[in-house]
Amino acid sequence: MRCYLCALDGKTTEAVAICIVCGMGVCMDHLVRDEIEVWEGGYPFPSKKLKRKLPRILCKPCYAVYHEG
Repeated sequence: MRCYLCALDGKTTEAVAICIVCGMGVCMDHLVRDEIEVWEGGYPFPSKKLKRKLPRILCKPCYAVYHEG
């Protein structure tokens, strides 16, 4: 699999991960490893944030949206 963002620039770089949010294949230059908050709860609510975070791989566009504001 090739990195989608590199392919947009005409490059053929191998993807090393898949974004957990959008599913895009990304290379080392276009990924971000981030600790994501995990929420637990039933439907409809209440929910609570767990104490520990989960390491996840995101593409840079999804990372930017997730950390807006």
